[in-house]
Amino acid sequence: MNSANDMNRRNFLWRNLAGLAVATAPDVLSRRADAAGLPASSRPNVLLLMADQLRADCLGAAGNHVIRTPNLDRLAREGARFRNAYSCTPTCTPARAALLTGLNPWHNGLLGYGRVGERYTTELPRCFSEAGYETTGIGKMHWYPQRDLHKFQRTILDEADRVETPGFISDYHRWFRQRAPGLNPDATGLGWNDYRAWPYVLPEELHPTHWIGETAIDFLQRYDGKKPFFLKVSWERPHSPYDPPKRFWDAYREDEMPRPVFGAWDAVHDIRWKDPRHTIWQGNVGLAQVRRSRRGYYGSVSFVDEQIGRVLGVLERRGWLENTFILFISDHGDMLGDHYMWRKSYAYEGSARIQFIARPPANFHGARGQVLDQPVGLPDVLPTLAAAAGLSAPPGIDGRSVLPLLRGETAGWRSWIEVEHDICYSPTNHYNALTDGRIKYIYHALEGDEQLFDLVNDPDESHDLAGEPRHRELKAEWRKRLVAQLAERGAPFVVNGDLAPRPQGMLYSPHYPHLAKLPRSDMGTPCPLSYFASSANR
Repeated sequence: MNSANDMNRRNFLWRNLAGLAVATAPDVLSRRADAAGLPASSRPNVLLLMADQLRADCLGAAGNHVIRTPNLDRLAREGARFRNAYSCTPTCTPARAALLTGLNPWHNGLLGYGRVGERYTTELPRCFSEAGYETTGIGKMHWYPQRDLHKFQRTILDEADRVETPGFISDYHRWFRQRAPGLNPDATGLGWNDYRAWPYVLPEELHPTHWIGETAIDFLQRYDGKKPFFLKVSWERPHSPYDPPKRFWDAYREDEMPRPVFGAWDAVHDIRWKDPRHTIWQGNVGLAQVRRSRRGYYGSVSFVDEQIGRVLGVLERRGWLENTFILFISDHGDMLGDHYMWRKSYAYEGSARIQFIARPPANFHGARGQVLDQPVGLPDVLPTLAAAAGLSAPPGIDGRSVLPLLRGETAGWRSWIEVEHDICYSPTNHYNALTDGRIKYIYHALEGDEQLFDLVNDPDESHDLAGEPRHRELKAEWRKRLVAQLAERGAPFVVNGDLAPRPQGMLYSPHYPHLAKLPRSDMGTPCPLSYFASSANR
């Protein structure tokens, strides 16, 4: 990989990520469109792009000089990137509940990795369908049941064939069987929460990342443009398996991967935990394996970025780019071995901080290329996209439109944002946290332990300040803020005006819309480790 020819090949790849020729897309849409033309309505199209498990620091525009993300960097350059965006509940399903509803975890009812409710009073695609938009969701929705539309007019799914819905076959798997009969879509041999990485062993046009991009391109090429569209395109990668095509695997070297970060406080996770499924959530697998995992992860990110560039290319060719509001987000991050942790659900930066990039249409009055420090989160997506379409924000939601921030109107914005998760992987992983992007306070609910980090001077969270006498007042101040944040919940979160340990989990809050239908075991006990280690948790 160090030869001149290899270096030239890598440089050629990165110069040509955007604007690639569009191959024949999978025929999964039933309607064909007429040729071209701007939408007749004056309302903009709305495009929500989403990647699963994408860390906030894995972006060239964020200062990562190793990763190549030219198309996401373009969105940041032509719009605004939020430096302090956080997932309110950093695993797949609760993050999607907040995205769907505009509500924080307590109000949408999902405090950890459980099922997204079958219907909420306010839902993102419902807002657009009822406003006359053409609404389509492509890729990973991660709802239950999977075919629940939540008022999308159609969803075209790349979903795990989970055991909750026997007989379910995703559109991707159905297409794969038709396109490649006799082949195994999982032939690469990596699991859905595997920390290992190697290149995809099948032709890359069979990869789900490519299929999702092709399906989105197919929609845009066929669309008749008679009314504005709301299109959600949700990639499953870079969530494991870390299996990019070989050309993206070869575009990175393991010796250029950033080293994992550690601190004195994380020694408890420095263990040798062998799991035959390679789905550990903590443990020391050695620097060489961490770098190999990161190589696969970085390649997966760049593969998603390439697909985003191809989608943007279709918008440009059809003359719609400057009449489309684009928002790119991730649901949560990936620890990738930082602090000897893997996967997600934690309050730490690798897991909780997310991508949040807004690119408005040409007629929007706001500076381009902004980097904003105000704390934002997934409940802000619904009101932001509604405002971009000229729709009124639904009443009673927790999120706020970020459009005023893009115009420089920052007065009255929230000072901090909450991150929480019910018991996940272990009873020790159960917390509530607050951060403003400069200070982070974490309350661990099992025994009431606290952590405090100075993210300005210690962005890697290597030095826990909670036990230092000189930071006693600062810790007390943030603890008081968290008490106020949780006050409406009452016991067991706040008891006698202060935080209280909660050794018993609460997966669903009283606001969950179908609480009476849930098995009693779901209402106050942790998901077993075996569940999270299985292929069911894609």
